[in-house]
Amino acid sequence: MSFPISILDLALVRSQQSISEAVAESVELAQLAEQQGFHRIWFAEHHNMPGIASSATSVLLAHVAAHTDRIRLGSGGVMLPNHSPLVIAEQFGTLAELHGDRIDLGVGRAPGTDQRTLHALRRDHSSADSFPQDVLELIGYLDGESRIPGIDAYPGKGTRVPVWILGSSHFGAQLAAQLGLGYAFASHFAPQMLESAARIYRESFESQDGSEPWFIAAVNVIAADTEEQAHAAFEQAQRDRIRMMLGRGRSLTEDEVTMLMHSPGGEQVLSMLKYSAVGTPETVREYLNQFRERVQADELIITNMAPELSARRRTLELLGQTP
Repeated sequence: MSFPISILDLALVRSQQSISEAVAESVELAQLAEQQGFHRIWFAEHHNMPGIASSATSVLLAHVAAHTDRIRLGSGGVMLPNHSPLVIAEQFGTLAELHGDRIDLGVGRAPGTDQRTLHALRRDHSSADSFPQDVLELIGYLDGESRIPGIDAYPGKGTRVPVWILGSSHFGAQLAAQLGLGYAFASHFAPQMLESAARIYRESFESQDGSEPWFIAAVNVIAADTEEQAHAAFEQAQRDRIRMMLGRGRSLTEDEVTMLMHSPGGEQVLSMLKYSAVGTPETVREYLNQFRERVQADELIITNMAPELSARRRTLELLGQTP
């Protein structure tokens, strides 16, 4: 590929799997991604979801960083309304002090959870309203130019960890452009505004201290040795997504999953996977090239949807940029 390809990892906990096993798989895949020449790996913050093990994002990043050497690592993203900007600056400043300039800090304004969990996090709806100010406060701590007199991040001050805006709407595109920051769009599950958000970001970008626009688009991927293997894996991934999003709190039979896939709710869940590259390496590479060109992305970040570890490893091997 003539452009960077990165990985978004949710540290998914598969059926009958422990969280420690899921984390070990993320480490194994990160090591393979590093060997295969992928650009970066980001982990996403979610709460109260038994199938996702990346809620303590900075802790997981520290663990993966300790088991890799070169690949960039970061959050995709930290949901900033859930946290104090000072605490996030300290956490990612610590990561930067431990692992150098390998660390990215992607932030979003969504809670990454449901309303009851939002209450358990001691946050409320108004927390998202201060997101632009919180981003500026966070950048100030990391750049060593605190916006609050007498308050600095230790560690964090002067580390200049790159801050990215993550989003799935025009709001994030406009904010990233206004602040002169990189922007990543969550098109792997929210495809509706991808092209218009990409256009707004580039047309509105205001350089800060020589910064240039950098747009990342997310896409789901499964690569296999044959088309049949890839599409069988994708069908299983679709069924797993239905279980996770429509079957929370109960165990669904295969027949129930099939019925839900054809229900209005199921069709809505599956429509979230609009941007998915599935097939042999040739098929997937062609899709990614066309997708990147259509939205003028500088970089793609893939979610590896293959259900089994062996299939996820094979996806990375087939798409890797190292012979």
